[in-house]
Amino acid sequence: MAAPAADELSRNFTYWPPGAGNGSLSGAWYLGNQIHLSGVLLAILGNLVMSISLNIQKYSHVQLAHQEHPRPYFKSVLWWSGTVLMAVGETGNFAAYGFAPITLIAPLGCMSVTGSAIISVMFLKENLRASDLLGMTLAFAGTYLLVNFAPNRSQSISARTVHYYFVGWQFLIYVILEILIFCILLYFHKRKEVKHMVILLTLVALLASLTVISVKAVSGMITFSVMDQMQLTYPIFYIMCIIMIASCVFQVKFLNQATKLYNTTMVVPVNHVFFTTSAIIAGIIFYQEFLGAAFVTVFIYFFGCFLSFLGVFLVTRSREKEHLSQSYIDFGNIPGCTQLSPMLPTVSRSSRQDAR
Repeated sequence: MAAPAADELSRNFTYWPPGAGNGSLSGAWYLGNQIHLSGVLLAILGNLVMSISLNIQKYSHVQLAHQEHPRPYFKSVLWWSGTVLMAVGETGNFAAYGFAPITLIAPLGCMSVTGSAIISVMFLKENLRASDLLGMTLAFAGTYLLVNFAPNRSQSISARTVHYYFVGWQFLIYVILEILIFCILLYFHKRKEVKHMVILLTLVALLASLTVISVKAVSGMITFSVMDQMQLTYPIFYIMCIIMIASCVFQVKFLNQATKLYNTTMVVPVNHVFFTTSAIIAGIIFYQEFLGAAFVTVFIYFFGCFLSFLGVFLVTRSREKEHLSQSYIDFGNIPGCTQLSPMLPTVSRSSRQDAR
């Protein structure tokens, strides 16, 4: 089983010879990376659609808050439009992993943050700060370096390829270490009731590494089935589907806890850094995406990651505080009211008794 899998694995790799095309956006680079560019375009478009969806949902909440008798947000057509667009954007991201490496797709999540900031300024009339312009510039520069210096090889993801990686010693050691770290952090979180943001987002990042591995496996096998041979009959496909769904569910659970305890302006950039770092490590270990890469290429790639991280921090920095200075009501400061969301308060039982 190992020998045929290794033979198929070698056939599934395409190495582009070093030359003027590698490491520069030249004609040879485009010719050798058309499949990767398809994944990049899907990821960028997916993130931009998600940015539009978030701003549509934000606008629907603002509209409902200004109504004399606001109705539940899930009855708003505008909010559901944003939800549908969110699903479309996530589908684009999912499909992107079937065409390009994890180390190329995962860092492009910064486009969602910068795109959301641009749309907020243009359509929601939010303030454009100097730090926003600097952050967007750094994020775009980082994205350029990421796309230009990402792993320069193509890999067809078949069921045998995924199974070969899944039982490899590198992944087994990686999973054992992840489980140990996850259990230690979960012990402090549950038993010691440590609610620090770093612990919560580290739990999210550990789960996210499994998510991106399984998402790329599922998306890659679907793509391979459409373009070559059917792969959906292999058990490894359904194992990866289970891992993908389970890791996503628990990832959202811990992320929701972090957003309840801390401001979004703190959670978003830290989660982006943790998620992207975890995804890159997963891509390097499981799919061996930097195998044979030159040191200079790897250095410039990680420098591009750093620029995108810094750009996200600058764009999200203190943005929520600026929003609070506008004409919104802070329901959390009304005596006798408990805040469930930024828009809708609930009156406590003692206040209802006093009113009677």
